[in-house]
Amino acid sequence: MTRARGAGRFAGQRVAVTGGAGFLGSHLCDALLAEGAHVLCLDNFLTGTPGNVSHLAGRGDFQLLRRDVTDHTDIPGRVDAVLHFASPASPPDYLRLPIHTLKVGAFGTWHALELAREKNARFVLASTSEVYGDPQVHPQSEDYWGHVNPVGPRAVYDEAKRYAEAMTTACRASEGVDAAIVRIFNTYGPRMRPGDGRAIPTFIRQALAGDPLTVAGDGSQTRSLCYVDDTVGGILRVLASDLAGPVNIGNPDERSILDIARDVIAAAGSGSVITFVARPADDPAVRCPVITRARELLGWEPNVPWAEGLARTIAWFRASSRPRAPGQESKVPGQESKVPGQEGPAAAASS
Repeated sequence: MTRARGAGRFAGQRVAVTGGAGFLGSHLCDALLAEGAHVLCLDNFLTGTPGNVSHLAGRGDFQLLRRDVTDHTDIPGRVDAVLHFASPASPPDYLRLPIHTLKVGAFGTWHALELAREKNARFVLASTSEVYGDPQVHPQSEDYWGHVNPVGPRAVYDEAKRYAEAMTTACRASEGVDAAIVRIFNTYGPRMRPGDGRAIPTFIRQALAGDPLTVAGDGSQTRSLCYVDDTVGGILRVLASDLAGPVNIGNPDERSILDIARDVIAAAGSGSVITFVARPADDPAVRCPVITRARELLGWEPNVPWAEGLARTIAWFRASSRPRAPGQESKVPGQESKVPGQEGPAAAASS
């Protein structure tokens, strides 16, 4: 595949995105289309929804294919790139779907890599900062091996992604697959599900409803939050490069969960108060990326300030909660999609 930089750098390429109807996957589909690609969006709507890509219905350069990548996946014709973003990604989802989460990290990654190998396509794995576990090194650079409890409640996601990284690395070394790994740190923005279970959508939903914001523990644990447009920009820089990775894609702007909750209340103009609840097992105490590799090798760094990204996200949540006129309801998982090109039996999608 030709990987020239600049506007339209994916013009004429056919790009498959597993988990393409999820939060992050759907934004990737938008960005790839804007850069001239023909996008094949694969999803089984387990955690994603056709509504995330319904605005793309009818486009000749977009196909929505109902697929489960834990089964063998075949796509007729040329494929120039495969972006593997299928997986439950929020703790409530992967705790509810532990076996599927492990299967999509193992079998799903293998099948996506096989597709890339067969098509001689560039492959990008969506890994996660969760591979660092509850880190004993702070901030986290790509050469840190992590501190993960392999039998803890979060292990189904953490170890699935660590295995997926090992599989990707092995296929690059032994099968010659042009593969890359991106480790994505906490990302937020429009299209997150209100019931996602992660801090940002939970806090926004609670603040807009005037409910108490439920902060785990004392709220001193930290996260580094990257607006979705910045995250997508970093992923596409990796796709357009020959970099193998792993490479951290995230925002080093580290904030405590308590401060994040307070910021959401203020930005939403809410009268909500903060309450404290039990902290989940193995909840990381700190999380912050070192992005030197992304800056130096890709020329990438995040640009959207926290206040601006938060305002955009709250505005989207407000708009999406308004009653819809008849015929405008978003489709939900399990409903038959009317998007042209959808076919086949059932990729978990969410990021």
